[in-house]
Amino acid sequence: MTTATLLPTQPADIRRIIRAGEYAGVTAGLANGHVQANLAVLPRELAFDFLLFCQRNPRPCPLLEVIEAGAVEPAFTAPGADIRTDVPAYRIYERGELAGEVQSVADLWRDDLVSFLLGCSFSFEAAMSDAGIPLRHQEAGSNVPMYITNIATQPAGIFSGPMVVSMRPIPQEQIVRSVQVTSRFPDTHGAPIHIGNPDAIGIRDIDAPEFGDAVEIRPGETPVFWACGVTPQAVALNCKPPLMITHAPGKMFITDRRDADYAVI
Repeated sequence: MTTATLLPTQPADIRRIIRAGEYAGVTAGLANGHVQANLAVLPRELAFDFLLFCQRNPRPCPLLEVIEAGAVEPAFTAPGADIRTDVPAYRIYERGELAGEVQSVADLWRDDLVSFLLGCSFSFEAAMSDAGIPLRHQEAGSNVPMYITNIATQPAGIFSGPMVVSMRPIPQEQIVRSVQVTSRFPDTHGAPIHIGNPDAIGIRDIDAPEFGDAVEIRPGETPVFWACGVTPQAVALNCKPPLMITHAPGKMFITDRRDADYAVI
């Protein structure tokens, strides 16, 4: 089983396939209606600083769950899951360098590691689709494009750095609707942070994202940018913590929680 189209629709079933090493792809469009999450794992001595960083930067880093040191079960968002094995791919950052990408971090696990699950914009894409708003990366079967911007995050302890954004091309007549739809999901990044000119937020080449895949922007469409949970990876590159384990961009942890659980009216 290698393609998203062949995967089951329930989060626990998808996680079992991921845990078995049978799927390592992008999770956009999987388990529609369920919340997906970014992952950041840090040594306990850095956990408070990172928690404070998330609290000061709720748009790119909306906290869904904190798993205490050494524990591997996200008991609130996905009881029975294993945070070491149930993400399609993990990235290992050591002192600001990407040291590797792996399908499991079970062999690297330590009793002092604290895990943070952060909201992901994939979670509001089902609502966008239901509203008739096109999602180019899903149409293309690719990853959403993500860019490092010139928007500074609010520092906390050792953590500081630029915000990362994801981009979706939106037909001009549907921009207002896309803002309305996504603003109902503040715990999964909420409304866009920028609409239009990429250069205004420091993006020099819209066809060269730092993470994910470039997508076509067609005539009559405008690039719309949302805060992105890959921001901790840009922060890791900037601040060089001794160790940070994250998800690979676009390859998220799929929770049992429903999108509706986090929607506001």
